[in-house]
Parts: sequence; structure tokens; C-alpha cells
Amino acid sequence: MRIRRRTKITIAVAVVILLLLAVAVYLRMKAPPEAARLLPESDGIVYLNLRPFRAVTHFDQRPVAHDPDYQSFIDATGIQFERDLDEAAFALHRMPNPAGPNGAVAFSEVFVGHFDGRRLAHYLESVSSAQENYAGHTIYSIPSEGRTVRVTLLGYDMVAASNTPSAEQIHSILDRYRSAALPFAGSSLLSDYYEEIPLLSFAWGIGQIGLPFGDSGSVRILGLRLPIHFDSKFLASVRWTGSLRLRLEEIAPTEEAAAASAEAAKLLLGFARNADIALPGMTDTDLKPLLDSIQVEHHKDRAVLHATLPPRLLERLVTPARLQSLPPPGDGSK
Repeated sequence: MRIRRRTKITIAVAVVILLLLAVAVYLRMKAPPEAARLLPESDGIVYLNLRPFRAVTHFDQRPVAHDPDYQSFIDATGIQFERDLDEAAFALHRMPNPAGPNGAVAFSEVFVGHFDGRRLAHYLESVSSAQENYAGHTIYSIPSEGRTVRVTLLGYDMVAASNTPSAEQIHSILDRYRSAALPFAGSSLLSDYYEEIPLLSFAWGIGQIGLPFGDSGSVRILGLRLPIHFDSKFLASVRWTGSLRLRLEEIAPTEEAAAASAEAAKLLLGFARNADIALPGMTDTDLKPLLDSIQVEHHKDRAVLHATLPPRLLERLVTPARLQSLPPPGDGSK
């Protein structure tokens, strides 16, 4: 009887442990990526997981002509972003004075990849004008075009930066880094909207529609003024389901505003389908499958756009036109 009882207890404990592990894995899958969780409070967030993006486009295998400043950075640190960067998360901060050094938007970033910490720290020290120690990390202040870019090494594979006017945002990243083990920590934007991002999206964005495109009262895309409320929220995502699926969703202040946005998108889409749109390095044949796949829907206070992005078009988008005629690495042609 004692042996049976011990066996039952052992089995029960094993089952509980397995259930806890399953719950932990599920929560981790549902939680935002750590790079995004570290970002400070902001008006918008953009996240990119470059691993699947790199696998689809092979952009890291194409020859790229580097400008002198970037080449100097590569020589000093050994870091080549198209090869070594795995994840990037950006926080967008609307500036009260668009005419200031930061323009309309300042940025805070977290990068994950393969970095040589010693070489990078040595390079940052050589270009910084000041240093600060905060939460056990060195923050390097680097002058750049009238702004100060603050950079810190969070870990062996993670770097944070911010060009906001004060050090508050880089301090916030370091504070969040100390509690990064909590799977649902993060900014209010993540708390409010991340659960609506489709599972397995390797690129997504959350924030205000007007932030990158508008001024104080209107939104313009390709020179056209759209009837989109300036402070509408957007949810954008790209995921792989046998093809690249793009979803862009506007959360408007009213149902009427969402309906107007959907109709405007349909009109713009009809114009694009009937016009000869010339983009660098692309032809109508490249764009037609994308334009034909777009669907626009209206659901209450939301306007939703769905599209399928052909891999060929994506490859052309990430490959500069001047490089598309060059042979791939290993090709003996000249």
C-alpha cells in the first residue's frame, strides 16, 4: 500500500511539473519578445525578427557597398548588421517641437545579435563625449547631428540606444532589463494591444497612425491626404503561412471614421491597380500580385487591410536596385 501511495504521489508531482512547464512555455509564446518588453513608454513600437526575414530573402548573402562611416564601424567592431543582427525593436517618441534636433520623432532601440562586446565597448568609448554609470552598466553619450545618442551594452548579445533629449528612456530600458524575466512586463502599448498581434508574426508595429506620416491634423501617404484620424492606433504584422501575409488594422475613434478610412483605402487601391506605378528596381509584373491580393474590410471601429507579399517582391524591396545585377557570393562571373 505504501509503495502504491508513493507511486501515485510521484506520478501526481510529475504531472503537476509537466503542466507548469506547459503553462510556462505557453506564456512565453504569448508574451512579447524580450527586446520589445525592454522598450520605454512611447507613442509607437516596431519590432523585427530578422532570422526568418533573412531565411526568406537571403539579403545577408548579397554584396552591399558600404558608405565610409559604416565601413569604419565594421572595421572597428566586426559587426555587420545585415549578417549579425537577429532582432530589432524600436520605440517612437513624438517630439513636442518638430523643428528641434530630433525632428518630429525620436527613437529608442534594442538590438539582439552576435556582437563582440569588448570591441564594441572600445569603439563606443572612442567616439563618446561622456559616460555615465547606471544600474551597473556604462552609458556612452555620442554627439550626432545636434543630438546625443546614448548607447549601452545590456548583455553579450544585446545593445540598447536612444536619441531622446534626456536620459530617461535609456534609464527605463536598463530598469526593465533587471526585471526582464517577467514574461508580460513592458510598456502600456504592449499591455493594451500585443495580444491582438497574430501568433508567429516576425515583424509587427503598434502605435499612432499619424506618427510617421502626418502633421497636426492630417495623414498623408504618397502626397495624398487621407481621411484617417490623426490619433488613430494601428496594428501591423507580417507572418509566414506558406506565403508572407501582411495585416494592417486601424483602430479609429468611431465606426464612421473607420468606415471612411476603409472607403479611402479602397479608392486608393483602385487607383493603384489602374495606374502605372514605378518603384526603383520593380516592374508592374512584380507589383501586380501584391495589388491583386489586397482586401480591405470594415468591422465596427476598425478598418483592416490584408495582403499577400510575394517572396520575389520582398527580395527586391530589401535589395538595392544598383545591386540586383551583381552576381551572388560565390558566383565566378565578373
